[in-house]
Amino acid sequence: MKRHQITIVDIAQKLNLSKSTVSRVLTGHPSVSEKTRKAVLELADQLDYSRNMLSISLLNKKSNTIGIIVPEFISSYFPQVIMGAQEVAAQEGYNVIIGHSNETYETEVANTKLMLANQVDGLLISITKETRNFDHLKVFERKGIPIVFFNRVCEDMNVPKVVVDDYEGAFRAVEHLIKRKKKRIAHLAGPDTLSISVKRLRGYRDALKKYNIPIDEELIIPYDLTIAKVKIYVNHLLRLDNPPDAIFAINDPTAIEALQIVKKKGLQVPRDIAIVGFSNDNISGLIEPALTTVSQPVREMGNTAAQLLVDQINRDISEWKSIIRVLKTELIVRKSS
Repeated sequence: MKRHQITIVDIAQKLNLSKSTVSRVLTGHPSVSEKTRKAVLELADQLDYSRNMLSISLLNKKSNTIGIIVPEFISSYFPQVIMGAQEVAAQEGYNVIIGHSNETYETEVANTKLMLANQVDGLLISITKETRNFDHLKVFERKGIPIVFFNRVCEDMNVPKVVVDDYEGAFRAVEHLIKRKKKRIAHLAGPDTLSISVKRLRGYRDALKKYNIPIDEELIIPYDLTIAKVKIYVNHLLRLDNPPDAIFAINDPTAIEALQIVKKKGLQVPRDIAIVGFSNDNISGLIEPALTTVSQPVREMGNTAAQLLVDQINRDISEWKSIIRVLKTELIVRKSS
C-alpha cells in the first residue's frame, strides 16, 4: 500500500494555520512568530515531513533554490567557488543544485534544462570550453530568471559577471619570468572560445613587448585543455632547435603536468626551464618543486557571484545587468621559477 506523502496542506490543517504561514516557516522566512515556528517544526518532525520544493514554489512563486553549473572538477578551483557560493546561499535561505557540464556543450544544455525543470530562482554558471551558442542561457533571461556568470563568461549577454583580472595576472607572471633572466618564454594557452584564454594571452604578449623581447609564435600553443595533450606539446617545445627556457601555462593543472614531463626528461626546474601556472590549486604548493602561480580569490568569487544573484532575485533585475566585478590576483612565487 502506497504511503501518504505528508504535505504543507496536512500540516496547515492539523494546526489550523494557512498554507502560506506553514510555507514561510519551512523556508526559514523571518516573519513568523517563534510560537508558530516551533509548532510547525515539531509537527513536521513528528510526521516525518519531507519538504516538497515544487509545492512551496507554487505557493510563494519561489523555490528558494539556486543552480550552479561548473565545467570541471579536475582541479580544486571550482569546488572552492561552489563552497564560497554555498556560504552565501545558506545565509540567505537558499538551497543549491549543482550541475557538472564536464567541458561539453551538450551536457551544459542538459544541465540548464534540469535547472529550469527544478524551477531555480537563479543560476550561477561558468561555461564550457565548447560553448559558442548561448540560446540555452538566453531562455533564463526571457523567463526573468537571473543569471550571473563567473570565471568563464559570455561577453555577449548583458548580465552580471564575476571575473579576476586575467590580463594583469598573466602580465605579472611573464614579467616575473623575464626578471628571472628568461628570454624564451613559451605559453601553453587555452582555447580562444574562452575570454580568460584571450586575456591571459594578451597579458603574455604585452609583457614581452614591454621588455622588448621578440614574440615567437612558435612558442605559443593554444590547446583544448585536455591534460593528456600537454605531454605532446611540451615534448614538441623541448625538441625545438631553440627550446624555451620557461613555460607560462593557462592554468595549474597544465603547469603541473608540464613540470612532471620536464623532470622526466632529466631537466632541472627552474635552472633549465622555469614553469608558472595560474589559479593556485591546492596541490600547487605540495609538488616538488613547488609551483609558482597566479593566485585567484576563489572563495571570494563564489561569495560575490552568489550575493549578486541573490540581490537580483530580490530586486529589479534591470538594475543589475551591467555589473562586472573584477577581483585582483596575486603572484605566488615558489621554487619552480
